[in-house]
Amino acid sequence: MDVGSMNELANAFHIPPRLNATTPIELQGLERDDVKLMVLNRENGMCEHTRFKQLLDYLNKGDVLVLNNSRTLPASLKGNQGKQPVEVRLSRKRSECRWDALILGDFYQAGASIAFSEGVTAVLKGEGSERPLVQLEFNRSGSELLDFIYKHGEPIRYEYIDAPWPLDYYQTVYGSVPGSVEMTSAGRAFSWSLLQGLKEKGIEIVFIQLHAGLSYYGDDRWPTPKNHPEYYHVGQRAVEKILKAKNTGKRIIAVGTTVVRALETVMTEFERLQTSEGVTNLYISGETTLQIVDGLITGLHEPEASHLDLLKAFISEEKLMNAYQLALEKNYKWHEFGDMNIIL
Repeated sequence: MDVGSMNELANAFHIPPRLNATTPIELQGLERDDVKLMVLNRENGMCEHTRFKQLLDYLNKGDVLVLNNSRTLPASLKGNQGKQPVEVRLSRKRSECRWDALILGDFYQAGASIAFSEGVTAVLKGEGSERPLVQLEFNRSGSELLDFIYKHGEPIRYEYIDAPWPLDYYQTVYGSVPGSVEMTSAGRAFSWSLLQGLKEKGIEIVFIQLHAGLSYYGDDRWPTPKNHPEYYHVGQRAVEKILKAKNTGKRIIAVGTTVVRALETVMTEFERLQTSEGVTNLYISGETTLQIVDGLITGLHEPEASHLDLLKAFISEEKLMNAYQLALEKNYKWHEFGDMNIIL
């Protein structure tokens, strides 16, 4: 991460607590696609302000929307090490029984196992992809471990969320492949009726997967993108639809920074778009030349998050900061239940 640039951006604006989105919009008597939408022109920096349900006004027939259909796991597990309660936040699956994880609580007895309910235990097996993550090996594996996670886990909830909302609120309507420990939140505002309207207009919709890891470690600690591996899969149908659109001059619109990371990883590794799966460490910043993605639908990101650095691959830092200042003035809401931004 370009620390100097990020610090400059962090000093440029401050998100007041009142703009933290703490409640799903459905609980306010509205639909998911009723959130605000800031439409940002990447060439001239001009902004329009509307609602997400008007998205189809800004997309053209033949454009391809690429969505991440990774489904959110209830990745927060409560356990004990001896008599000390701990919280385990899963971050990335390494094998059928081993995960990178963040452990919260007064624990650390090296070698002592963490006990969960139903006789499930986990043992520390070394450092994770970066500190403070560690590797945990469970005494369950595969579908048995996944069943345990779904039965006893809770959605990861950060300090700006007041209530323990059920897992369904942390899912996109189209999520189908379990694997993300946090919601791929750029897609949360899509409703089935909006997706149907987009299809009727002739906009292609395809799916890839990138299983999102933890985006925040607590205590003002953030992942380092180059040390933040995530699993991805890009299938044949997505490749065919994207290449057809590129060959006919249509736009590829990524829904979320996870989609950008997956598609640009394939282009970086193979120099062409093809079916691929693996683990990516790709870091995208303002110095990155995008090879396949033309536009981006995303939420609003804190200045400390590397997601915001990725946006600078689409638009200059000056234009981005101006747009974010405008979003603050117009009371856009931040975080996973918040408002949206499209860069075209």
